[in-house]
Amino acid sequence: MDDGGNLTIVPVRHGDRTIGAYVPGPDDRVTYVPAVDVSRIAMAALGAATAMAVALSAAVALRRRPVVGAISMGPGGWVSLKRTGVPPLHDATPRPWWAHVLRAHRLGALGPVRTGPPALCRSGRGGRR
Repeated sequence: MDDGGNLTIVPVRHGDRTIGAYVPGPDDRVTYVPAVDVSRIAMAALGAATAMAVALSAAVALRRRPVVGAISMGPGGWVSLKRTGVPPLHDATPRPWWAHVLRAHRLGALGPVRTGPPALCRSGRGGRR
């Protein structure tokens, strides 16, 4: 402090930018106080937000369409699948002998081709009717 009671602050510059200041204390100690560069912080936040927006839009653009569209349940437990594809044909490999004996058929994507509408199935019932 000078004789008039005013506080003397000594700025520290690097080129044209103020990077901090030396502030003398009441007991003749001098402390360095770094300056906060608000414009640099704002530019970093803007850059991070831009990078996140680009990454999010790329992820949305590259995501795969769901295989099955809307699923709805009708009266009596019938389930309807919208926008489904044609089921794949079964492969040409012959069934093993035990499958013939047990009258077993493949399940899943390699199962036999059904002649009815592929989007309808009966839920909640076990076995064949």
